[in-house]
Amino acid sequence: MCIWTRLIHDREVQLCDGTRLLRQDRYQALLQDGFSKSQLSEHNVLPIPDSFRIIALGEPLKSKTAQFNWLTPQLLSMFLYQELRPLQQNEEQELLIQLCGELHPNMYKLMMLAQLLRKSKNPLLYGLAETLSTRRLVKIGRRLKAYPSSNLNDIYDILQHTFLMKFMPSLSRTVLEEAMMEAGIDKCTKKNRCNDENERLISVMNNKLRIGETEMELSEISLDQQSKVPSTLFYDMPQHVMMLERLLQDFLIGEHLLLVGNQGVGKNKLVDRLLELMRRPREYLQLHRDTTVHSLTVQSTLCNGKVVFQDSALVKAVKFGHVLVIDEADKAPVNVSCILHTLIERGEMVLSDGRMIVPFGACAKSPNLIETHANFRVIVLANRPGYPFLGNDFFAAVGDVFSCHAIDNPTPRSEIYLLQRYGPSLPVKTLTMFVNAFSELRSMADEGLLNYPYSTREVISIIKHLERYPKEDMSELVGNVFDFDRYNPEAMEQITNVLAKHGLSIDVYARNEMQNLRKKQKIKFSIERHSGLDVSGPKFGKLDPKNEPHVGGNTWSGGSGGRDTAGLGGKGGPFRLDKGHTVHQLSDEEKANIPQEIKRAAREMNRKAYEQKLKEIKMSAHDYSLYAQFSKANQKQVQQLRSILEAMHTKDNERQWQKYQCHGDVDDTRLIEGIAGEKNIYRRRIDANPWSNNIHEKPNRLKLVVDVSGSMYRFNGYDGRLDRQLEAVVMVMEAFEGYEKKIVFDIVGHSGEGWELPFITVGNCPKNAKERFEIIRMMHAHSQFCWSGDSTVKAAREACSVLGAEVDYDNGIVVLLSDANLARYAISPKDLAEALSGNEPKVKGYVIFIGSFAEEANKIENEMPMGQSFVCLDLTKLPQILQQIFASSIL
Repeated sequence: MCIWTRLIHDREVQLCDGTRLLRQDRYQALLQDGFSKSQLSEHNVLPIPDSFRIIALGEPLKSKTAQFNWLTPQLLSMFLYQELRPLQQNEEQELLIQLCGELHPNMYKLMMLAQLLRKSKNPLLYGLAETLSTRRLVKIGRRLKAYPSSNLNDIYDILQHTFLMKFMPSLSRTVLEEAMMEAGIDKCTKKNRCNDENERLISVMNNKLRIGETEMELSEISLDQQSKVPSTLFYDMPQHVMMLERLLQDFLIGEHLLLVGNQGVGKNKLVDRLLELMRRPREYLQLHRDTTVHSLTVQSTLCNGKVVFQDSALVKAVKFGHVLVIDEADKAPVNVSCILHTLIERGEMVLSDGRMIVPFGACAKSPNLIETHANFRVIVLANRPGYPFLGNDFFAAVGDVFSCHAIDNPTPRSEIYLLQRYGPSLPVKTLTMFVNAFSELRSMADEGLLNYPYSTREVISIIKHLERYPKEDMSELVGNVFDFDRYNPEAMEQITNVLAKHGLSIDVYARNEMQNLRKKQKIKFSIERHSGLDVSGPKFGKLDPKNEPHVGGNTWSGGSGGRDTAGLGGKGGPFRLDKGHTVHQLSDEEKANIPQEIKRAAREMNRKAYEQKLKEIKMSAHDYSLYAQFSKANQKQVQQLRSILEAMHTKDNERQWQKYQCHGDVDDTRLIEGIAGEKNIYRRRIDANPWSNNIHEKPNRLKLVVDVSGSMYRFNGYDGRLDRQLEAVVMVMEAFEGYEKKIVFDIVGHSGEGWELPFITVGNCPKNAKERFEIIRMMHAHSQFCWSGDSTVKAAREACSVLGAEVDYDNGIVVLLSDANLARYAISPKDLAEALSGNEPKVKGYVIFIGSFAEEANKIENEMPMGQSFVCLDLTKLPQILQQIFASSIL
């Protein structure tokens, strides 16, 4: 920044090679002092022409927080600023007509949708406006102009790929679909989709490729280029043939392609098959988290003791007009991915060795200039953004310069077609069972109930194995595919239930795996042991002040392998007591061989100790049982939220490269220093330095505003609204426990007695079941004894205002619960909407109407902004709605 300050303010700068650039008046002063131009040139002193100007481009601030505030006071003083507003619809229409000619009728609907998004006060819709930018509308306009009668150009399908709707959070997708309906864009029917799949064939005749209704003239290529044309095993299932035609259409109109989807859905297969059919040579790059701009553009190697710089696959593709396939684009750092933006948009890029790529047709006579070949094209493959992959969002950073395509698992019909090719001897009934089972597992993965989205790749591996070894045990074969989840008993149980539901029982495998896992978890760091001694009666045992390990003495409490004392691994003790030592585990047979009277005595002593423990935390057995009713109802949602937070936490704590090390991996940017004898040319991954200048993400801020008015208690016996709300509160407390660095939350209530009744304050989250139970007991009691009245609007306004004033958080979320009893108190839905929207750009406000006032709740929802309100008449779905809001807002 200091260099830019000197250059802009003083028009003077000193370069790293010693060259000094001076503004004209100072340069002329040196000439007047007796220096000649040649003398100044010899000393690397050069003038800056008066005509020199800097034009900088930047995006507007998306947040007022320091992390995103690139427009600092120092930068403000450097430039004169001009704001480029979005085009109005008539202006955009005129531009599209000039670039695309006569517009397809669907383009007017798209322009209307774009204006709806750009002018929306709903933060979810406004955030989607960038995806439907003017550049994107131009791309869609060109496609519709080139293929006006193609049934692939259904406007809803185009938007599905443009926004990657398949991979959007359900809340954002719902809001977008409502906006599309407002713009007159409806879903196409499944019947039309099925007909589309039936009509498409692939053929190559008379040197002409035909996919469906789209044709392409094939050109001859040289022998050395033929070696780079991919060849892959590919079965022309209907869904993939339809996708190949869509890709071919975009390719023919000159677009670069971006394919986004889960792992194992066939992205690489589709690209290789397309290039094989088109006879186009391919250059391949696979990115990873350590990819740098240097490694992306130049390959440096040691040859006979010399550093030799060779062209990377990217540069070769630019030079010779090959297709550059970039795989795993979401794994690379965003700053690396963003350099592709200029290359794709304008055909320009500065390489790390000083050379420069210039567009096709530019005058490239200098050896340092590389002209882009007319046939050069880029195809990028990336995993879906967000959970569960949590890679860098390549689509958000660079997606607008590509023609985007969402690649999903095949439809059941297409998947059965594919599996029949891999397993021709297997009955269709068996294939159908696998297709249905894996379809349900994928849905569970989308909902976050499973960590891994099982794809067609896993199904194919099973079918190929069964085809070759038909007598293989089904339980073992199918079980091998689910090794990813075998260390999670809950996930394994869910998978087993789904497979059994569809006739694929792996009970024996799953039961053995879960038993082994639980046994390992129970006797971790344990040693199998046989005592051969009898038990005499349960007892607590003595306390060892030195806490030394004791095995088999039957004297000390907390020992390992004792017969009658409290400890771990024994057989007759009254309860478990861990002192941190290695467990000497007795066998199950020896444990079972205990007299019944000893077991009864141990049980009685166990219950007394349990009751004493509850008294210590001031929670009776009845209280614990009552709390469990609120807790167990939402364990799946709790697990889902915690899985998302855990994945985000793991990603944020990824170790960083530390350069200038004397051992580790060779740093390819310091090869010259290594030849010169430098020792510190290595790099190692270490934990990030918390005191470094790296920008750390601030936590999200959540304020849950619950309804504890008298009507909640009054109608609880009718529809259980208060109980369901308390279950949701328990879900929030349990899911966010331990993730205070990610989610900072508090819970307040509103009723006739106030609009900010504190139940949980920031920094004082409940730490155990007893404290959480006390919270929901206070809510229940307040609802029972509070005065009549309603302060819903006041509570919403104050909550948004409080979060907007806080500066320590990046993202504010207000979730208000209400039983929609507003008409009784003459409250307007418009007032509630304004209270939640407010003037706080970093705060997102939501309201969930719960209870039995269906007519009033639906009326209120219709008058609220899209995606901001929910009607929850089936109160068992309240935790799912909350989970949906949290997941959308956090990710």
